[in-house]
Amino acid sequence: MDIKRIHTILDNKEKCDVFYDDRPVWIQGVNDNIAKVGFIDNFEEKDVFIDDLYERNLYN
Repeated sequence: MDIKRIHTILDNKEKCDVFYDDRPVWIQGVNDNIAKVGFIDNFEEKDVFIDDLYERNLYN
């Protein structure tokens, strides 16, 4: 994922399915090339490289 897409997701009110390491996350914020994410399946938070975040294509 790139920084432009992350800002689009953060500015958008719509829900976007974002994943890190096959786990669903929500993006809490971004600083340079690092995003702070919260995992949806528990209360864990982590700083990750934005390049490691991805969206699943619903049509594949």
